[in-house]
Amino acid sequence: MRIPPRIVSVTALAAALLVGGPVAASAAPAAPAAAVSHSAAAVGDICFSALPSQAHDTLGLIEKGGPYPYPQDGTVFQNREGELPQQSSGYYHEYTVVTPGSDDRGARRIVTGEKSQEDYYTADHYASFDLVDHGC
Repeated sequence: MRIPPRIVSVTALAAALLVGGPVAASAAPAAPAAAVSHSAAAVGDICFSALPSQAHDTLGLIEKGGPYPYPQDGTVFQNREGELPQQSSGYYHEYTVVTPGSDDRGARRIVTGEKSQEDYYTADHYASFDLVDHGC
């Protein structure tokens, strides 16, 4: 299983802390605005505190690097639906958010991007996404 790179480069972080400048991630540059699909603009926002408790559990497991309850957790998310901003293959990874009472994985997922705290929540199996705001 590939663990997504979600760490800002040490050099960039040190420079930002010492100089007070912005922190630049070492991930691939963002896609130009023209390359982002129309539906990607419809990604909403959700406060971390508004997520179901099971999503908090999943985000905690991601931060720890597992172990995960399902073998599919941590696999590359292909973004076939085009709901998230267009990125190169391997940029996004998906994780199950346990659904109480469900006999299978259910429809809820966290999809992470390579940037720190770039976490998307979907309650409807990729039909829509909300970017998690970790500040509220």
